Amino acid sequence: MRVYETLKLSNPNLRLQGFYTQEIRQGGDRVGFEVVTLDGRRARLACTSIPSPEAHRWPIVGKFKVDVASFESMALPELKIKQDTNLFIIDEVGKMELFSSSFFPSVLNVLQSNIPLLATVPVPKSGKDIPAVARLKNHPGATIVTLDQSNRDSMKEQIISQLLDILPKS
Repeated sequence: MRVYETLKLSNPNLRLQGFYTQEIRQGGDRVGFEVVTLDGRRARLACTSIPSPEAHRWPIVGKFKVDVASFESMALPELKIKQDTNLFIIDEVGKMELFSSSFFPSVLNVLQSNIPLLATVPVPKSGKDIPAVARLKNHPGATIVTLDQSNRDSMKEQIISQLLDILPKS
């Protein structure tokens, strides 16, 4: 999000598409996640409480039930190719998002469009990538940057610099 905010400030005419995911907290406890479009629209991605009768059929990641339909209703339209888009941002391509059978094909469609894509992909605890994530990382145009607490700020500047080199100037 810091990369997105910096890009928007430095070049307000950039046409950006995509979304990010954000924690939902109540009283200091994480109770879910929501998907947020770059223009601020929100929808549920996952929750710990069961908000509807069909939730018992939702996939589970840890203590969270993934609301695939809600995620798809907000995220998939953001991945439709528009010729005037300068950059796609996807935060993130993770286990919850990949429960959508339409999500990863949409991500691949973005990659094939040759419109730059900035995506976050979590490092798996097992050390072995989900096959879809491995395909993303092995894409010929991919540049992989591993973030941790020690390099987060310097990598942000490096990523912004690389993006500014390929994005149109205002």
